[in-house]
Amino acid sequence: MSYRKQDKLLNIMNGSLIDLPSPSSLSYFWNFGSLLGIFLFFQIMTGVFLALQFSGSVMLSFDSIIHLIRDVNYGWVMRVIHANGASFFFLFMYIHMGRGLYYGSYRFKKTWLSGVTILLLSMATAFLGYVLPWGQMSFWAATVITNLLSAIPYIGISLVEWVWGGFSVGNPTLTRFFSFHFILPFIILFMVILHLLFLHETGSSNPMGLNSNFDKINFHPYFSMKDIYGLFFLLMFFILVCLEYPYIFMDVENFIPSNPMVTPVHIQPEWYFLFAYTILRSISSKIGGVVALMMSVLILYFVPMFMKQCFRSTMFYPFLKMLFWYFVVNWMLLTWIGACEVDYPFMQMGMVFSMLYFMMFFMFWGVNEFQDLIN
Repeated sequence: MSYRKQDKLLNIMNGSLIDLPSPSSLSYFWNFGSLLGIFLFFQIMTGVFLALQFSGSVMLSFDSIIHLIRDVNYGWVMRVIHANGASFFFLFMYIHMGRGLYYGSYRFKKTWLSGVTILLLSMATAFLGYVLPWGQMSFWAATVITNLLSAIPYIGISLVEWVWGGFSVGNPTLTRFFSFHFILPFIILFMVILHLLFLHETGSSNPMGLNSNFDKINFHPYFSMKDIYGLFFLLMFFILVCLEYPYIFMDVENFIPSNPMVTPVHIQPEWYFLFAYTILRSISSKIGGVVALMMSVLILYFVPMFMKQCFRSTMFYPFLKMLFWYFVVNWMLLTWIGACEVDYPFMQMGMVFSMLYFMMFFMFWGVNEFQDLIN
């Protein structure tokens, strides 16, 4: 590493947030990065506390959660903060990535790619945590999702049995899911540090979509106070949800102990996975559904490759702006359809909106390519 790069890295690590040059036009949409860091801290701290009371056995895990809620002092508070914190974390992450897509943050490739990696690791962690209470929905969600690996040719069945640790979802499955659910947040924390290092190398995007380095001010006190202000109001809303509506994001089936002999009427994941779940079940081919499920998230890795310009820097900005909000509405509709039963007309709607989900990325790419030809 050259001396210049070493000095730059030291300045990033030592040149704290106080002197970080930031575009003066940043809005409250740039608050969600700091909120994600704070909520990740909440999730790790409450998760460590819950792990102290959790029993990783299929015979005791459900009862250990009930014991935590009823008998442990303030155990119910820790549980609802952890469960609802996951929903808020994903809500903030989707807004954060949507803002990055709209304002051209994908131009900073290392920052964007590390952010998408954090999203994937967070999804894996959330799924593993959803299984741990070992209620009806936890058990059947684990069964359905792990069975997707059987779509892999030749090695699929063996891979599923290896993940299960047996011939069905059981005690070895729960034990290893608990282990990985505990370890992954610390890997996410490491990726967040890398994400911040890359961000401090390139600087933030801005609402104007400009690359200028002239209109910048120090991060503190201007944006640190704005972050604190946004955190205060969102924490008030989060506390309101935890105390008044603690189980609003939880499935009622998960308050029933798991029973391999009784299948729930409608198996569905948490709300933040519903858009991908709709895409999965909209394709009749099993392997095709798995590929589409993976690509619904992995396609974000390719965004910097086929979108080289910010929306505002093209002559097609009004069209791209409208297309982006169509994309957001389409994502919401996919989420809603995922919570509906597999029946007419939801299946047909899911197919249409799943196709539109991928088509919109190709339309973004087409507009960028056409702009390059004009230039």
